[in-house]
Amino acid sequence: MKKTSNRKHQLLLCCMMLVLSMSFLTTGCAGTSKQEPVSTPASEPASDAETAPDTVPATEIASETERTPATDAALNEADTSDVTVLGEGSISFPFTVVDGEGNTTQFEIHTDKETVGQALLELELIAGDDSEYGLYVKTVNGITADYDTDGKYWAFYIDEEYAASGVDTTPVTDGSSYAFKVE
Repeated sequence: MKKTSNRKHQLLLCCMMLVLSMSFLTTGCAGTSKQEPVSTPASEPASDAETAPDTVPATEIASETERTPATDAALNEADTSDVTVLGEGSISFPFTVVDGEGNTTQFEIHTDKETVGQALLELELIAGDDSEYGLYVKTVNGITADYDTDGKYWAFYIDEEYAASGVDTTPVTDGSSYAFKVE
């Protein structure tokens, strides 16, 4: 699994370098009236035996160069490499957990359940107590926040806005993102 992860990072780094090279060529040729087509040979992916001990994170590469829409897209793709994919089903949605220290964990949830709560309960990402208002979530991704004990609670967000409904009654909506944050 580590080799696959390293290989993905190496391929991503190669793609980003190619994008950066192309942006420099475009910038360098902007002053000329006629541009010659440039062909770039395809690079061979690194073998599993090779490692890249001196790799630089994508965010550092972009900060040292001029940022373009192409590099921003590559950075956004790099940011999603830490997304954990869970579940099976025809519906998918992004789910983010922000703990009390501000650490963020991102998931891509796949499900056939109708509500966000059903999907997260099935995957054992949330746990809590039933109340007259619905599920009172106390544990998310193995982290417990209990207002009665520590004065903190898990707040539920839909599309980065504080939810007006509980997780157990919120339908999974195409294009929406969901999050729990300790507050």
